[in-house]
Amino acid sequence: MSRVRLPVIVGFGGINAAGRASGHHAFARMAYPALPEADRARTRAALVGLMGAGPRDEQYLLDHTLVRRIESSHFDVDAVPWNQRLTALPNGAPASFEIARKHLPEHLPPHWSISPVSVTHVKVEVSAEQDFLLPTQRSFEVKSAGMLPTGFDPGKLYPSRNHPRGLQMTVFAASDALGSIGIDWQDIAARVAPDEVSVYAGSAMGQLDGAGAGGMLKSRYNGQRVTSKYCPLSFAEMPADFINAYVLGSMGSTGASLGACASFLYNLRHGIDDIRSGRARVAFVGAAEAPVVPEVMEGYAAMGALATEKGLRQLDGLADDQEPDYRRACRPFADNCGFTIAESAQMVVLFDDELAMQLGASMFGAPTEVFVNADGHKKSISGPGVGNYITMARALAAARGILGEKGVREGGLVMAHGTGTPQNRVSEAAILSQTAKAFGVESWPVAAVKCFLGHSIGAAAGDQLSATLGAWHHGVLPGIATIDAIAGDVVQDHLSFSREHRAVDPEAQRYAIINSKGFGGNNASAAVMSPATTRAMLKVRYSKDEWRAWEQANEAVRARQFEFDDAMTAGKAPLIYKFDHGVLGDADVRLDATAIAVGDRRIELNDDTPYGDMRIG
Repeated sequence: MSRVRLPVIVGFGGINAAGRASGHHAFARMAYPALPEADRARTRAALVGLMGAGPRDEQYLLDHTLVRRIESSHFDVDAVPWNQRLTALPNGAPASFEIARKHLPEHLPPHWSISPVSVTHVKVEVSAEQDFLLPTQRSFEVKSAGMLPTGFDPGKLYPSRNHPRGLQMTVFAASDALGSIGIDWQDIAARVAPDEVSVYAGSAMGQLDGAGAGGMLKSRYNGQRVTSKYCPLSFAEMPADFINAYVLGSMGSTGASLGACASFLYNLRHGIDDIRSGRARVAFVGAAEAPVVPEVMEGYAAMGALATEKGLRQLDGLADDQEPDYRRACRPFADNCGFTIAESAQMVVLFDDELAMQLGASMFGAPTEVFVNADGHKKSISGPGVGNYITMARALAAARGILGEKGVREGGLVMAHGTGTPQNRVSEAAILSQTAKAFGVESWPVAAVKCFLGHSIGAAAGDQLSATLGAWHHGVLPGIATIDAIAGDVVQDHLSFSREHRAVDPEAQRYAIINSKGFGGNNASAAVMSPATTRAMLKVRYSKDEWRAWEQANEAVRARQFEFDDAMTAGKAPLIYKFDHGVLGDADVRLDATAIAVGDRRIELNDDTPYGDMRIG
């Protein structure tokens, strides 16, 4: 039996409402009150590095991160522009107005008559009923979101050329993840074939802001021109394309698997499968979402899915003229009124275990399985169903296969989807409770970090995975800090919820289950082994001499990781963006029946087939 390769996390990076993912800084912002002062000071320094000029006292940094009132840098929630449709009726005589000739429509309405006023202007008389769109403003009913730290603009860190915000965040996240490995990418690429690097990353909704599909769809309606960039930059798989073309220069497998709010785990499954099967030795996995725009939020608000200003007032018994606490907009597993939309880009880098050992890579954990199941027949496309029971049970069974019965009962945690909606709090708690009971788990610790970050749609499970790695590093399990109490309709049997941050022993942590539930019945649950478990597994596979060699090589890697973290904090680590760099063409390709050479890299063309027992030639 051939040895199956273990996928291990050797680097991770990104940006969300809590800050930069690498170095566990975003996690540290969430767990800030529970950390020692030395860690809090480093967290503050990392935030200052992101947020740029302006006041830098501690309270400012805390107030301008995590979920909060939507800031004017995104849009003015008190004056959102829109077009009011109105119908004008002539009052006994034609209505008239003057306009510039250049603004006349190409095809005049039949009830318009035109007469010249000057060389540049004409008089228009309208003799019948006429519809107009009047530009105006209104107060937006949703006023909270999980936004990147105030002042941070990823587009200013590289030649962004009017890229949509989600792709700007992708470049930052990929650069952050690549630097966090502590090993130069050229050294990594030299150890693997060109087709042994996979990239799976996307946006569940595509790029919908004004630089992407949003601009494409509304430009003509608003009397503006559609540019040549809107359409190509709006594709949902564009984060993977950007990483291949402008960060890694990868020629390996690529794509994006979309599953609504479970999309990150869908992509993680592809990375795990490629590593485990040997199709790839390195896998970049991620997602980026930038939905804090009024048009996108309008859609979710129309569904009744978002926590509104009115809903928050009702929860807290406030009068109409009282402002709610927007910091507490997302309240998982408590009395709540909807989820809080958020922006985030998260990337993880996987190596197979042999490559990690050879290069002395740090190992932050091992995602061993991701299970995906649909709900079957549904009454409502957005309503919860039974598929998540299957994914959770399969994920915990997979963990049991590695850790044994006792291992899954002790030292595990659940990083819940925890959206902050009435339906989720009931359905997910019931699923977690029944799963824990079935596997003999008496008190399963449950975390729900959307209370800090909001819901970043396709990138949400990336936020959860990053937070899990941080919990294992710092020995702190984040509490559900925005709630007063668990709601009365939430099943708590065999589960352990807490408003407070809880101390955990990193060496006693065995595994985590990352859970995602997406629109349309897209359920995914991942089994992730802790660093302690990952080391224990590898010590079974490798000799003492091989382990000592890894430890020695890892010392230099850890030193470079600290150097990178310091440089990022100081703003001295430029983003990786290689536009028009090392572009290859037909003349760089040499091909025969046994191999293809691209530049100085060679890809073998072997005849291996899984259908060898049916060979006919």
